[in-house]
Amino acid sequence: MAAGAVFAAVIVAIAAVAAWPIYRSTSLLVLVAVGAGVAALIASAAWRWRWNGWIVAGALAVAVLLLGVPLAVPSRLGAPDQLLRGLGELASGLVLGWKDLVTVELPVGSYRNLLVPALVVFLVGTCVVLLLAWRENRAAYAAVPVALGMVSFGLFFGRTTVSAPLRLGPVALYAPVETAIGVAALLACLLWLAWRTHDQRVRALQRAAASSGVRVSRRTSPADRRRTLLGAGLTAVALTIAVVVVPFAARGADRDVLRSAIGPDIDLSAEVSPLAQYRALFGDERVGELLFRVDPVDGAALPDRVRLATLDAYDGEVYRPGGGDGTADAGRFVRVPSALDAGEGEPVGAAISIEAWDGIWMPTAGRLRTVDFGGPRAATLADRFYYNATAAAGVQTAGGGLQPGDRFVLNGVEPAAAELSELEAPGGPPGGVATPESLRTWMDRHGTGTGGARLDGLVSLMRERGYLSHGLASGEEDALPAWATQLSDYSFQPSASGHSLARVETMFSRLLERETDPRAEASGNFVAAVGDDEQFAVAAALMARELGFPARVVLGARLEASDAELSACDEGACRAGDLAAWTEVQSADGEWVAVDVTPQYDQSPSLDVTEQRDPENVTEVRPDSVEEVVPPDPTQEDSASDRAAEEEAAVDLAWLWPVLRITGVVTLVLALAFGPFLIVLGAKASRRRSRRRAAVPASRIAGGWDEYVDAAVDSGREAPRAFTRSELAEAFASPSGAALATAADRAVFSSATLDPAEAEEYWRTVDAERRALRRERGFWRGALATVSLRSLLRPLASESGAGLRIAERGRRRAEPARPMP
Repeated sequence: MAAGAVFAAVIVAIAAVAAWPIYRSTSLLVLVAVGAGVAALIASAAWRWRWNGWIVAGALAVAVLLLGVPLAVPSRLGAPDQLLRGLGELASGLVLGWKDLVTVELPVGSYRNLLVPALVVFLVGTCVVLLLAWRENRAAYAAVPVALGMVSFGLFFGRTTVSAPLRLGPVALYAPVETAIGVAALLACLLWLAWRTHDQRVRALQRAAASSGVRVSRRTSPADRRRTLLGAGLTAVALTIAVVVVPFAARGADRDVLRSAIGPDIDLSAEVSPLAQYRALFGDERVGELLFRVDPVDGAALPDRVRLATLDAYDGEVYRPGGGDGTADAGRFVRVPSALDAGEGEPVGAAISIEAWDGIWMPTAGRLRTVDFGGPRAATLADRFYYNATAAAGVQTAGGGLQPGDRFVLNGVEPAAAELSELEAPGGPPGGVATPESLRTWMDRHGTGTGGARLDGLVSLMRERGYLSHGLASGEEDALPAWATQLSDYSFQPSASGHSLARVETMFSRLLERETDPRAEASGNFVAAVGDDEQFAVAAALMARELGFPARVVLGARLEASDAELSACDEGACRAGDLAAWTEVQSADGEWVAVDVTPQYDQSPSLDVTEQRDPENVTEVRPDSVEEVVPPDPTQEDSASDRAAEEEAAVDLAWLWPVLRITGVVTLVLALAFGPFLIVLGAKASRRRSRRRAAVPASRIAGGWDEYVDAAVDSGREAPRAFTRSELAEAFASPSGAALATAADRAVFSSATLDPAEAEEYWRTVDAERRALRRERGFWRGALATVSLRSLLRPLASESGAGLRIAERGRRRAEPARPMP
């Protein structure tokens, strides 16, 4: 009983270490200590008073009900109504908490009811391991898979990456934490199984001694020592392969856990891009509408900008969110736990109150650390909030999105702002769609310097030669639209919406055309590109990608603006006309830098082009003539097919290395798992083949008898060496055992010459007896007999009576039995 308790305690400790990366909270430590302690009390009571399974299940259910809210849903401790909600979340966590756990970014802390799965593992799992380990029958061995299941909870529900390699001089150990957890759990199970086997053997000998009056010596026999050394050697080899070979072979491969295949239940591809709706915000009926308010939070500074959506995927027509930077998790929105690791930076905070803003795009600030929802929909908002740390953007799917009256408090950090002119491009070819020809020509004409300095100069020049316009129509009776009345000395110029490649191509074609106009040179007015943030942000992103910078477009609002021409929220009140779009470019060190792209509106464009005289080209008139055209050589028409054949001949072998690596890892794991069994089967097959193919028929028959005895030993029968063949056949009680014993004695002791056909017939009988012995106890026990080591280790044991020191009552010494000749 004490050994079972120690085994359970070790497994609980290993499982807690494995589950720590999921939670990283002291709440988990409290849950493990209290849950394991209560489980031990329930298991002790069940063992003491012989409770059946239903009583144990009822006791565990009561323990979960009483401890569930304090341990697994600590946020609901408080008023009675909060306790009732906590009980409801506890009930839902028992069923849905497992799925929710893999949709929340790690670590989850004590977020909502995500500690409920851990409570089940450490309360129910510990109790089951103890009750099984204390059993006297073969059911005790079921404690091992339950224990491994407890450890697997932290590995399967954990992170998608492994721990950093541990370098010991020239040797590198890959995935050291995960490997140590697996090795510790395996060793704990193996040691407990070895101790239990030894304890059962000692108990059996003690029972035999008590019933027969025979004294049993406690000294270990040479066979026992050889068996122990053999088992220790096999275990050491298996652990060496598991620790060194498998992690080395699997290095660099993706780690697939449960959260790898399960993402949020939202599909942003079906949502309309917020950049495509940007122009609608500047309609006369919406431009002055209050969308949301941003108030400061005690102890934290206000952020410079509020982000609504990050758009990183461009198909040439629309910019939308979707992981356009090529990383695996770029477009993945996950549920947010109690806190995120926001990294280093200046702490910022903002209390945001929703007024007229609706939809799924949720205002966020900086790199999010925590978010606390308030209002009547606080619990629903917390449950349906998803966040993408790569894009630093969030979406809210509760009831179709945000609604007036929703409020929440954001806390995060803002990294130190870098100057665009000082950035170095990460390099690499521009991804995505092809840059318009007019844009590349304009960049080649005006670009100077390299890297961020070149991009900064191009963006500044684009803003100087662009002109702000949010619409096509100027309003009724030539009146300015509402958004234009807020701009001083503004002269309306119409512009079309949209940010497709064709729209960008038109903008820069007009810039190139204007720059070749002599009147533009004379007046110094090169303004020709008319549009707003929608087009200019996309153009800046295309420029950045052309220069080797990853780029994306952000829709949001500025709380402060260093440039008077840039829009900003007045005292935290963000209206529709205050929203803006800007471009973000990524530096070589991975930081994203905001680039404002709003064009100026002080100098109005002059789109008139100087009238020029058409060029006069002398035309040479040639007489009509008919020339015979010789058709091309038919053999040249097959060039395309030849190229296709060459392309087909060039086989793409890029898939070969991943397939070979995965195949090698799988083969290695299978060899590690099933290798010992295959070795045992191979050893028995080799022994059987050598016996069957002996040179002399008499030796074949003797070998057949040995094969029959080994099959009986593997099936669980005892074969004392002091017994004769007839006595063994009688003890085995098999149908043909007596006939096999008689034939073997005649072959060994008779001088008559035997026919090889008799040996073949003898072996057919042996094969039939082997099959009967293997099948008589069922399929599973027959399979265990097939891989049993008893017949292989039997020759290593000492002669009967030489290793076992026994003495009958009244005798001074043991007399070993006379061995069979």
